[in-house]
Amino acid sequence: MAGTDWSELGICRTADPDDLFVEGAAQNRAKALCGGCGVRTECLAYALDQRIEHGIWGGMTERERRALLRRRPTVTSWRRLLETARAEHQRTHAAKAVELKAS
Repeated sequence: MAGTDWSELGICRTADPDDLFVEGAAQNRAKALCGGCGVRTECLAYALDQRIEHGIWGGMTERERRALLRRRPTVTSWRRLLETARAEHQRTHAAKAVELKAS
């Protein structure tokens, strides 16, 4: 993850790197670390755009990332796609919050 602005903000920066490059059931523990991370989207986009084959990135295993890449072969920028989706989700969430407050 080095060389990216967001990587210094990742929860995993204090984790043992060996804990993020695991197999089997240990992957679920590694993925859980990503759950509350504020740069999860950037991390996942980086791994997808760079076609990183090993480790947990953005809460996804290498197998999950490969499957996603196969399902969406025409995506040219995962970063743009995921950031747009996140912004839309935040707008929708904010609109619902305003709606609930008004009722």
